[in-house]
Amino acid sequence: MFFFIMNINRCIIFALFLMLFMTNCNGQQKTTDMKNRKSYVDGKFYPADKTELSDELKKMFAAAKPKTAENVIAIISPHAGYVFSGQVAASAFNQIDTIKLYENVFIIASSHVMYFKGASVYCDGNYETPLGEVKVNTDLALKLAEDHSDILQNYPQPHLTEHSIEVQIPFLQYKFGKKLQIVPIILGTDNPADCKKLAEILKPYLNPKNLFVISSDFSHYPAYKDAQKNDSITASAILSNKSESLVTAIANNKKANISDLVTSLCGWTSVLTLMYMTENNMDFTYQKIQYLNSGDSPYGDKIRVVGYNAIAISKISSLKSKEKLFSLDENDKTSLLKLARKTIEDYIKKDKIDEVDTINISKNLKTLCGAFVTLHKNKELRGCIGSFSQDKPLYKVIQEMAIASAIRDYRFNSVSISELDSIDIEISVLTPLKKISSVDEIELGKHGIYIKKGFSSGTFLPQVADETKWSKEEFLGHCSRDKAGIGWDGWKNAELFIYEAIIFRE
Repeated sequence: MFFFIMNINRCIIFALFLMLFMTNCNGQQKTTDMKNRKSYVDGKFYPADKTELSDELKKMFAAAKPKTAENVIAIISPHAGYVFSGQVAASAFNQIDTIKLYENVFIIASSHVMYFKGASVYCDGNYETPLGEVKVNTDLALKLAEDHSDILQNYPQPHLTEHSIEVQIPFLQYKFGKKLQIVPIILGTDNPADCKKLAEILKPYLNPKNLFVISSDFSHYPAYKDAQKNDSITASAILSNKSESLVTAIANNKKANISDLVTSLCGWTSVLTLMYMTENNMDFTYQKIQYLNSGDSPYGDKIRVVGYNAIAISKISSLKSKEKLFSLDENDKTSLLKLARKTIEDYIKKDKIDEVDTINISKNLKTLCGAFVTLHKNKELRGCIGSFSQDKPLYKVIQEMAIASAIRDYRFNSVSISELDSIDIEISVLTPLKKISSVDEIELGKHGIYIKKGFSSGTFLPQVADETKWSKEEFLGHCSRDKAGIGWDGWKNAELFIYEAIIFRE
């Protein structure tokens, strides 16, 4: 175990000490002979030994909150010593998708060691930690600095002794291994106008191809209960996705004269930059994942604490906002379930299907859409067939799929007359298929998937994810291999579609 019980989470004290020996930047670009940015706080904030660090990360991820957020495009993660904030950080990193390869991971942090105009992007080489070297996208970094030198500088000095970016990288390495490329940016400003300008520069990159990691602790040094109250107010402002709410919350916390409160949010400029990118856009949602403070650690006390929040930012599916979906009321659902049962019984007993009186059914049942009919016997699957086609009215699709599920599902023998009373019927009425370009758009339990490659295809209904408790990778892998027949990884170069379902059962 690595002991650095000078209370590493007291990062401000550490920062103030270093600031006494730093020279402020005048805004001009600096040059340096340094290439890779060597690890600086290993052995202080986290283990310097590769094996010990790997073991520590494994324990933190095991204790962390599991993935509950979908389509995550950014996270807010703490940056204190791992014995204090590591579990909360792991909870934040648990929310990201690891089955895809991000083009870039933008790590944005606020400087603890020096003040300078705008922000600094590291362009001189790669970052190093005990787990190895992490590639910096120096081409992109240089381009950003050259195109926006008024606010984003090629200035390596702030990176050399700054911990808030470095401590995030081992979590990324643990998740992605060597398949990782970062763009490290440190803000040296306390001017919201600079944050807004930086947000305008980075906003085009805030998309499913990239991940943003915002590095920040919350309150510094109030008592345990005061920290909980203060951090709740600050987090609520962030969750509102309104930048002005965050600025106001920080100002109000300061006016409250909370004993020993030095800051409500040490990386407030970094968080504010993110919020300038996401606010006024209904596609972005903020979700609180976990809160702890250093008083919850066996190495901390409850007299003076530092707060830590894990927050996930998702870019929600615009499926509902772009498509006007019809709805089914309870009478519609009851009518369809009765129709499915009567159709199966008539076909098995009489080998015929009665015509439906279309005059007395609702217009919803005449809507052109696809549907699945699923049969269960003693809670076990007994048949499931569906159609995505939208060229027949719903009532007709239900009749055809009910018969198909009963006698044409190749996995089962045809349903017999003696089984009819023990069969339960479930219907899934489908929304139109939507082709997706990223698996980030898939929300487990909400979306069904349809995988198509050449003449092969397969699908899983939305409820399959809830019933199996599969991860997204397992959901895709099983559908690709077991349903489409193109192998576990076949989905990676296949066409992917999502849909939603109105699900109801007897």
